[in-house]
Formats: sequence, structure tokens, C-alpha cells
Amino acid sequence: MQKKILSFTLTLLIAGCLHVKAQNTRQDSTYKRWFVGSTLLMFGNFDKVNSPEFIQVNVGYRITPRDVVSFEFKRSIYSWPLGIPWGPSFDAPGLNYSGHARILAPTVAYQRFWWKGAYTSVHALNAFEKYLDETNKKIGNGYTLYLTFRLGYQIKLLKNRFFFEPSIGLSYWPIRTNVPQSFKAVENKWPNYFPWEPGLHIGYNF
Repeated sequence: MQKKILSFTLTLLIAGCLHVKAQNTRQDSTYKRWFVGSTLLMFGNFDKVNSPEFIQVNVGYRITPRDVVSFEFKRSIYSWPLGIPWGPSFDAPGLNYSGHARILAPTVAYQRFWWKGAYTSVHALNAFEKYLDETNKKIGNGYTLYLTFRLGYQIKLLKNRFFFEPSIGLSYWPIRTNVPQSFKAVENKWPNYFPWEPGLHIGYNF
């Protein structure tokens, strides 16, 4: 499932770079300052091996036609170390935790459009985590700061009422506290970053 999403995202990102419409200006009648959205990655909840039970809601504001700030709220669970790269080890049996973590994650993001719909963005995700063992007994609380750097392209739909933003990102977590020892023992085998993270943001302008 994850590999299919990555391939799909890369295809859309390349196709988006061929898009010829320029970014909206304030004089454009379709220009909207506010938007709400989410992500198509929630379809990953259908994964039978490692369903993240993922929910995401975004609210954003365009300071200028090129500069955008947004607030994202995310909720999910994970049972494998997040630093496992794409490949045979990803979601492989025996590499998972003896339990799982549940996170609530308010996120602040800044997005900068450079040329037509091409953009870069940085996301600071504040993950408040609850760790549970294999019997679903709580064994601790923790906090992780995830920084994600993205390169993407915005595709406008239906006269700029909707938009779609395929992207590729690099996530890095410089701060991670109060991780239970049983989780640490598994995590120590992997780095504290994850490259080639797909993004499939969608939104509605109003």
C-alpha cells in the first residue's frame, strides 16, 4: 500500500510540474485567502498490515499569493519505528514494537510558492504520544517534535475552488522524550529521519 502511494505521488508531482497556470494574484477573481483541507493519505487506513487510524484536518491562510501559513491537526497510531526506510524492512514482521503508540499532533506549517504552482514547505508537528503494550495497557507518555520539509506542486481544480498538492518530503525528529525502553530497543536500529515521504494534500478555498 505505502509503495503504491509513493509511486502515485511521484507521478502526480512530475505531471504537476508540467502545469502551466500561474499562481493566483489578488486581482484574480478566484483568489481566496482561507482554505480547509485534509489528505488522501487517509486511504492508508485500509492497509490490513499497519493501519494508522489516521485523521487529518487543515485550516490555512494566504498572507500573500506566495506565502501561506496553516494549522493541521493529526491523530494516528503506529506500531513500527518511523525511521524504517522504504524497502523489504518496511512494515516487516518482527520489526514492530511490542505494542503501539497513539498520537495527537497539532502542526504548524509555512508554505512558499516559487514558480507557477511549485512550492516548498516546512511543517512542525508536535506529537503528544501515549504508549501502550501488547495488552493495550498504558506504559507511558511522551513528546516528539517532527520537522518535515516538502517539495510539491499545487494543481487547481474547478476554477480554483478546490486544489490538490502532491509532494515529497523529508521528515526528521530532533526531539523525542520519555520513550519506553521496550520501544527504544527497537528504534535504536533505525535513523531519526525518513526520506521520500509522500504527501497528497487536498483543499477547498473559501
